[in-house]
Amino acid sequence: PSVPRHTNRLINEKSPYLLQHAHNPVDWYPWGQEAFDKAKTENKLIFLSVGYSTCHWCHVMEEESFKSKEIGEIMNEHFVCIKVDREERPDVDKVYMTFVQATSGGGGWPMSVWLTPDLKPFAGGTYFPPEDGVHRVGFRTVLLRIAEQWKENKDALLESSQRILVALQHTSEIRVQGQESPPPAKEVMDTCFQQLSRSYDEDYGGFSKSPKFPTPVNLNFLFTYWALHRTAPEGARALQMALHTLKMMAHGGIHDHIGQGFHRYSTDQHWHVPHFEKMLYDQGQLAAMYSKAFQISGDEFFADVVRDILLYVSRDLSDQAGGFYSAEDADSYPTTTSREKREGAFCVWAAEELRALLPDPVEGATEGTTLGDVFMHHYGVEEAGNVDPMKDPHQELRGKNVLIARSSLELTAARFGLEPGQLSALLQECRQRLSSAREQRPRPHLDTKMLAAWNGLMISGFAQAGAALAEQRYVSRAAEAAAFLRKHLFDPDSGRLLRSCYRGKDNSVEQSAVPIQGFLEDYVFVIQALFDLYEASLEQGWLEWALHLQHMQDKLFWDPKGFAYFSTEAGDPSLLLRLKDDQDGAEPTPNSVTVTNLLRAASYSGRMEWVEKAGKILAAFSERLQKIPITLPEMVRATAVFHHTLKQVVICGDPQGEDTKEMLQCVRSVFSPNKVLMVADGDSAGFLYSQLPFLASLERKDGKATAYICSNFTCSLPVTSVQELRGMLSP
Repeated sequence: PSVPRHTNRLINEKSPYLLQHAHNPVDWYPWGQEAFDKAKTENKLIFLSVGYSTCHWCHVMEEESFKSKEIGEIMNEHFVCIKVDREERPDVDKVYMTFVQATSGGGGWPMSVWLTPDLKPFAGGTYFPPEDGVHRVGFRTVLLRIAEQWKENKDALLESSQRILVALQHTSEIRVQGQESPPPAKEVMDTCFQQLSRSYDEDYGGFSKSPKFPTPVNLNFLFTYWALHRTAPEGARALQMALHTLKMMAHGGIHDHIGQGFHRYSTDQHWHVPHFEKMLYDQGQLAAMYSKAFQISGDEFFADVVRDILLYVSRDLSDQAGGFYSAEDADSYPTTTSREKREGAFCVWAAEELRALLPDPVEGATEGTTLGDVFMHHYGVEEAGNVDPMKDPHQELRGKNVLIARSSLELTAARFGLEPGQLSALLQECRQRLSSAREQRPRPHLDTKMLAAWNGLMISGFAQAGAALAEQRYVSRAAEAAAFLRKHLFDPDSGRLLRSCYRGKDNSVEQSAVPIQGFLEDYVFVIQALFDLYEASLEQGWLEWALHLQHMQDKLFWDPKGFAYFSTEAGDPSLLLRLKDDQDGAEPTPNSVTVTNLLRAASYSGRMEWVEKAGKILAAFSERLQKIPITLPEMVRATAVFHHTLKQVVICGDPQGEDTKEMLQCVRSVFSPNKVLMVADGDSAGFLYSQLPFLASLERKDGKATAYICSNFTCSLPVTSVQELRGMLSP
């Protein structure tokens, strides 16, 4: 590569996204005091650009505007320009996204916001094209107009920014109203189910026409709704909606049939043409959802999808030190000699390419059939490409095919005169060949930042899969990642989590000069992961660490006046708002997950103040839960868990004994959303015994492994039969 013409301060950062912009002609600053001081000293406006390294439109805006010498000069002359990686600093992103959504009715990335020198927003949007078009004002024009306004109408701008801030503070406040108590679970659950049912796509699954996101929170809610309404028609429908959605996604182009794992979302109703980036948080949550689908249905199809996701993450998103990387990009070079990246280039296929790779005649099939014929029929390949031009505005996928399973194994087998088992083996061979061919293509950019929160979600995915599929290697991988977090993203001196670390030179793990402290989501998703890992591994050290982190979360983020947790700590003067997220999206909002965490923490520690806290969160969100529960399906699910009280399933026995293992396997194979599992192994000096004195009174019956189902520390009669235990586990 040629020597870069420009280098700015971002060259000293660790974030892959910031480093992507280190050679722009724009004089970028990272978010921090140096930039704020410059804006105040020179009385300049701030231009804030927020994105992430695998964001397609962020790349487009960089190519068109931030690499332009002319636009760079305008930006440098009139503004102090700040770049933020939203994955590193979700706090900064959330404050200004709240503003952009409130003032423009939409949001997304790249986010472009103009601030006064004291960081108050007054204008903003997302992607801007560089020049004026028929329907949109160009970025250059916007920059010049705003610079002119600052020169001519400074006082009016300052006044307006102050008014906007006051309004945002008022509208974004979530607090308990008067003496509110948690909303009634049945009504909230039923309303949420009805709202999801109305938006459900009967044909293709999912909950909108397009674009379509996996939204695991909806599926998690539906599984719990089914578990609590098993014998009712609504329960059956909830289960059908969830399982059909998971099947259609797995067959669709959103699922990478050659390289495994799932892309971020589908641009169409059919789960066919995705935006091709792959995010760690999706893999973690989807591994957990497909594991639950397998637990409930016993269908190996779902177990295979779990294995597929975890293979992808183990191979492509894993650091050798044990952590998980954040994401893989959508864009890559089609060939080693290409000058321009294209979206999806790594994943798509031309028909003639497939014919050349799969020319072999198929034994036993109708005369003249090749592997290519069978594969192309099964995966919907067309000679001219199978991508609707409406879903390909830049013509990057013209003539290409996104693989989508268009036919069942049985139908494809019947068409070519094959047995389904034989066909399955043939398709597997084809996929392996295509995988080898794909390895010769230039890979998409890999974001090697490691985030505590997203690592937490992935640890849960591995731990839940290990438990549900009885695969010890997945539990071991979860434990390896948890040990990585403890070593690299936890400060034992302060007892606090850190947000991020990075793959450095020679594959070492590096930290920023000033590490970013963990946010609420980091604590919540890591605590959830540690509970999941304890239940899968029975290592009490994970439990002990989870309870320590829960105390720390209470100290740093709890709102004693309005209840629930703030997303950020107090005391950062550069953050204008201290917010509480109020919507479950691609990831659940931390307050939703923490309700269940608190109930689990209370069950493992006997601290009933954590149950009280869970109730207070539900009270703070009560109005939203009753009016539009579909925006918080994970919190609605937690409302049911809160009202049904968690069952403590205690197994008394030697963890290495066959009878104990059999009981544990029984507990892990049953989907029961309102249980926690623990083993009382007779070690009265152990951590669990120190937290829960009642365990000392439970003993084995007739020397066999014995189960007790306890509620609020009062226990059932002892059970030694696996069949009897299975019956007691259903909600």
